[in-house]
Amino acid sequence: MIVDYIEKNKQDYGVEPICRVLTEHGCPIAPSTYYEARNRVPSKRAVRDVHLKTEISRVHAENYSVYGARKVWLQMRREGIDVARCTVERLMNTLGLEGARRGSKKRTTIADPQGQRADDLVQRRFNPAAPNTLWVADFTYVSTWSGWVYVAFVIDAYSRRILGWRTSTTMTTPLVLDAIDHAIWTRQRDGITDLSGLIHHNDRGSQGGFNRSSQHCVVRATVAAR
Repeated sequence: MIVDYIEKNKQDYGVEPICRVLTEHGCPIAPSTYYEARNRVPSKRAVRDVHLKTEISRVHAENYSVYGARKVWLQMRREGIDVARCTVERLMNTLGLEGARRGSKKRTTIADPQGQRADDLVQRRFNPAAPNTLWVADFTYVSTWSGWVYVAFVIDAYSRRILGWRTSTTMTTPLVLDAIDHAIWTRQRDGITDLSGLIHHNDRGSQGGFNRSSQHCVVRATVAAR
């Protein structure tokens, strides 16, 4: 840093006067030290850093400036550029580059302490012997260019098939209920009209449909006939 400062201001003040003032203020440096540093042949690391900075800047720009050090490093490795991740982190810091940061974490499951908790009908047994014995439901969120999108889905634990799903920009009761209705409709379309004894399992959340069905519920024939 001191050598760069001298290089920048030597035309106005001269090398020797600058070195003298710096030394008087606690930053000792001799003119010979400056000339030696200026004329020193760049190290292999310095030469390679110049090349890597160009590649890092390119990869970062080509990916809409949202890639962080890890993704930039992975992309460079895919392109055959052999570089350590710590080197990418160091040079991105030098260049002032950083990836897009996630916003505040969304919570989609908020337990209701006042709600009555249903009996656990599954007991962690998520490998039923037949289809339409256990459905597992949940919903999550996805970050898109237009904002957050919530996705609710219902899976048959036997086949791992997604039977019903819905997406919405808001976290509402109809979102989860429509996913369940879609699953029932899917089975009816397949010719299955009797879902007696089916266990519907989901988180004990605050969202209307899942909370109303509590943690577990048995889907009886009256539900299947809807």
